[in-house]
Amino acid sequence: MDKLIVLLPATPLLSALLITLLADRARHRIARLSVGFSVLTFLLAAASLAFYLAEGQPQWVAFAPGWGSLYLDPLTSVMSLMVAGISLVVHVYSVRYMAEEPGYARFYILLDLMATAILLMVAAGDLVTLLVAWHLIGVLLYFLLGQDAARPAAQRYAFWTFLTYRLGDLPLVLAAVLLYETYGTAALPALFERIAAAPDAHTVAGMPVLTVVALLVALAAFARSAQFPLHTWLPYTMEGPTPVSALMHAGIVNAGGFIINRFAPVFVHAGGVLHLVFAVGLVTAILGSILMLTQNDIKKSLGYSTMGQMGFMFVECGVGAFSLAIYHLIAHGLFKGTLFLGAGSVIGNARKHDGVPHDDVYTFVVERKPLAPRLPWVLAAVITVVVPLLVLGASRWLMGGDSVGEQGGIILLFFGWVTGAQLLFATYRLRVDSPWRLMAMIILSLIIVVAGYTLIEHGFDLFLYPDRELSERIYAAASLPLATFEVLVMILTATIVVGWIATYYAAANGRAHRGSDASPLRLAFYSLISREFYVADVYAWLTQATLGLSRRLNVWSRWV
Repeated sequence: MDKLIVLLPATPLLSALLITLLADRARHRIARLSVGFSVLTFLLAAASLAFYLAEGQPQWVAFAPGWGSLYLDPLTSVMSLMVAGISLVVHVYSVRYMAEEPGYARFYILLDLMATAILLMVAAGDLVTLLVAWHLIGVLLYFLLGQDAARPAAQRYAFWTFLTYRLGDLPLVLAAVLLYETYGTAALPALFERIAAAPDAHTVAGMPVLTVVALLVALAAFARSAQFPLHTWLPYTMEGPTPVSALMHAGIVNAGGFIINRFAPVFVHAGGVLHLVFAVGLVTAILGSILMLTQNDIKKSLGYSTMGQMGFMFVECGVGAFSLAIYHLIAHGLFKGTLFLGAGSVIGNARKHDGVPHDDVYTFVVERKPLAPRLPWVLAAVITVVVPLLVLGASRWLMGGDSVGEQGGIILLFFGWVTGAQLLFATYRLRVDSPWRLMAMIILSLIIVVAGYTLIEHGFDLFLYPDRELSERIYAAASLPLATFEVLVMILTATIVVGWIATYYAAANGRAHRGSDASPLRLAFYSLISREFYVADVYAWLTQATLGLSRRLNVWSRWV
């Protein structure tokens, strides 16, 4: 078991070293070597998960006193398998995609070093190792995004990402320093034991030290996972190679959710910070989803989609469903990596064949020509509101999940209801020859997805947090005042239901696409969205102001 923990980050590191020695050899040998080591890393990650399931006890390996340690627990084993799997797919995809690009050997070296850094981060057993890996990921991402030195845009946005990551590193460093100075150890297992023994024994600036630490960790997670308003770097990194985009959106950007889960024993004692995480995640999810729909660039649209999904992940953390956030993290990594790799092929084919194919989807979406009659709008509205609620309630009842009684569970059921209803609403808008059959298939798919999602989430919760007391305390820390919670749920439910019914009625009576669409209010809202809520403009103004102030200070210092 100890050897497996060490071999996980060491294997891709060895691959990078060997490629450095063979950089002048044939390209296919470099690719085969890197892919082969990626396969070995994936097998080691699978073996570590299997050994942990067999033994059931966390393992801690230290190479030096106070630092340089590795820790294998449920979170490490799951994340290592995910990281190794995504890295393997990206390595294989890059063999042909990057074949004609300059710096082929350098790309694979950086790719292997990135896998090493991420595996080192998820397996870090102390604060020093965690900080080193956390910093290295940002540095390596900068070089990967700027792989093509001939593209000024790629270099500019890579540097933008680098600055955002460095900004996010500072809170995590401060949090590590506070924890070490307060509890006298950098080893994570010993640190968490001392936190559990004396959670409220220390203060800093009149505040509980754990609240300050949790806030600092949350700020670091916001920057790393592109939460509003620190999100602008993510959609603009699409100038980098497609394999790097896939790796970044499927793995690197998930670091925020991982770091919050790693410091779960800290967040148990910081309920107010969890409320902040929920609020920031909710705003990010809404803005990311809106901005995704307004993009005409496929990779940028996927970038804003990642921003929205990361927002949902922080919402899950904010309601206390830490294990569900990890499941969401893994699911998002798998499908988003697939979408980015597929986007590369789509872009390549589009460059060869100009024009948009005239199929049924194009006819309906672009030309607005109906294809077949819809279901009656009243019946469709009832199905939209009632069916997802029944499916979600039945799935939770079958599982017997206690989390239904917690606010976090209720909020997640609420989001599941909204998502399922939106799916049915989208089905209603598509006119097909057999609307009843299509609606039945959508409902059946919804039942299968929700039941599977619930089952896996329940299993993840038991696996990642076998200490049920800790899991219950996390939910309790994330709970809002009961009256406030009930009022918010009722307002949101009423608003959403009224919106659905109004939209169904407007679509059924032909009022959805009339000239009133060009109202001043709608144009103003569209302008706001098209400028991405002016966040990037504010950043640009702050940059120019900072540079101007620096020049003035430089001139003044000469006279002094």
